[in-house]
Amino acid sequence: MAEPLARFGIQSPRRLAAFLAQCHVESAGFTALEENLMYLSAARLRRIWPSRFADEGAAGPFVRNPRRLANRVYANRNGNGPEASGDGWRYRGRGLKQLTGRANYLDAAAATGRPYAENPALVQEPADAMLTAAWFWQAKGCNDLADLWAIDSITRRVNGPAMLEAAQRRRRSDQALRALAG
Repeated sequence: MAEPLARFGIQSPRRLAAFLAQCHVESAGFTALEENLMYLSAARLRRIWPSRFADEGAAGPFVRNPRRLANRVYANRNGNGPEASGDGWRYRGRGLKQLTGRANYLDAAAATGRPYAENPALVQEPADAMLTAAWFWQAKGCNDLADLWAIDSITRRVNGPAMLEAAQRRRRSDQALRALAG
C-alpha cells in the first residue's frame, strides 16, 4: 500500500496525516469501500441532498432504494448521463475516497492504467481503493493544502460543499499528525 502513497507524493507527516484522516471518514473508519445509499427516512435524504428533493414527499420513493437514489442524485453530474442511464448507480461512491461519477472513474483509469470505467467495482478492491484515493488526492491539489494544514479546504475538495463531518476530519487529521510526529 506504500507504493500509491509514494507515487502520488503523500509522504510527509502532514500529507499522510490529512490523507489518512480524510480516508478514515470517507470509508466509515476503513470499514466500507462502497457508498452506503440505504437511507431510512425522507428527512435525511432532504438534509443530504436538498437540491435534489424539493420536499419530503419527493424524497419518499427513494427511501430504502439505493439504486434508484444513486441514479437520481448523481444524474447529469460528474460525467454521468441522465437518471435512466444507470450511471449514478454504476459510478456510485467506491474506495477509500468514495470515488464518484463517470468522469472521475475515467480520469482515474487514464492516470493509473486500470480499467475503472469498464469495471467500476475494481475501485472496491483494497489495492485499487488505495490507488484511486491517492490519485484523487494528488489530482485535486490536496498535497499542497496538507502542507498548509488547510483541512477544511481539503474537505471541500474531497467531500464537496456539504462539508460532511468537517469537525471529525479536523480532529482525525490532528490526531494522525500527532501520532506520526510522535
